[in-house]
Amino acid sequence: MERKVGVVGLGNMGGGIARNLHKAGVPLMVWDIAPAARREFEGLAGVAIAPPGDMAANCSVMIFVVPATPEIAASFEGERGVLARAAGGLVVYDFTTSDPRATREIAARAAESRIAYLDAGMSGGAAGADAGTLTLMIGGDKAAFERTRDLLDPIAGRIFHLGGSGAGHTLKLIHNMVLHTIFLATCEGGRMAEAAGIALADMIDVFNVSNARSFISEVRFPRHILSGKWDGRSRVYNLRKDVSMAVDLAGELDSKVPLGTLTRDFLDAAIARGMTDTDFTRLYERFNDIVGSVGSREPPR
Repeated sequence: MERKVGVVGLGNMGGGIARNLHKAGVPLMVWDIAPAARREFEGLAGVAIAPPGDMAANCSVMIFVVPATPEIAASFEGERGVLARAAGGLVVYDFTTSDPRATREIAARAAESRIAYLDAGMSGGAAGADAGTLTLMIGGDKAAFERTRDLLDPIAGRIFHLGGSGAGHTLKLIHNMVLHTIFLATCEGGRMAEAAGIALADMIDVFNVSNARSFISEVRFPRHILSGKWDGRSRVYNLRKDVSMAVDLAGELDSKVPLGTLTRDFLDAAIARGMTDTDFTRLYERFNDIVGSVGSREPPR
């Protein structure tokens, strides 16, 4: 039987994922609530455009690349929804960045309909999605993962199965909290270097051959800040959402995250200054302005 893959969500991440599956010759069904996002895939050989319920009836694997778990839960409902129409053996991959508690709840609901629901945190950003080199952090039924792993090969360079339901989303939240904290620490160092009369580009060059090097210094600063492009392709809102979820999860786990908390507070201050929808690389431009107000305002609801 032909194994089809469905991709729901064709934005910065999902669009690249769907394109790479299509290039690899994987029979594909795609959907996005925005007609403009679907248009790129209209008329392509081996690609059908269909809503999630139709995918569930025809696909072996569905990949959701939507904002968060509630959007997936909504597609599960009703007579035309995923739960009602799923074919036997369907495996759903949740590529969102979500609260692991919500992940486990929806996975339990899916299991009642004999659907394997795996959470799959992603690293690599839109560039990794475009290149097919994502890192995936998987939680959930290992047998379901093993039988569908080959269908992930066109979109991922590295795949890790980490444990039970929620493990992938948990590590993704930890990953993003650390990543965004490193970004702000590098911004802080850059502003200090400039205040001392040292060029930002020189600091980054030194970092990249020294022990302070990171993905932030090696990729983010050269490509998106020093280049003057300011095109990290993610909003300040997204960073704040991820770090806030990580800090909340740490509280539930009784794990202390003072640096992650400070990163969240900085992002709160940026949003209070109107940067909700601003590309996050612009935080470097306004770093000194924002840092002076950290902790001085109520966080956004």
